[in-house]
Amino acid sequence: MSIELGEKEAEGIYSNLCVISHSSSEVILDFARALPGVTKTRVYARILMTPQHAKSLQQALTANLAKYEEQFGLSRP
Repeated sequence: MSIELGEKEAEGIYSNLCVISHSSSEVILDFARALPGVTKTRVYARILMTPQHAKSLQQALTANLAKYEEQFGLSRP
C-alpha cells in the first residue's frame, strides 16, 4: 500500500491529551493540548473509527511502545 502524506499533515499536530469516547459503532479520539496554567483547551484533531480499527490501533501501539522501550528504556506513564 502506498500512503501519501500532504505537506500540511507532514507538519503534524502536538497533543498531550486524548479524550476517548464511544458509541456502539464508533470510537472517537479527540486530541488536545493541556498547558500549565491554562484551564481551557480545544480539540485540534478528532479521529473516528470502528471498534475493530481501534483494537488494531491498540495492538499497533502496544507493539511499537515495546520496541521503543527496548531501544530507549521504559517510557513514563
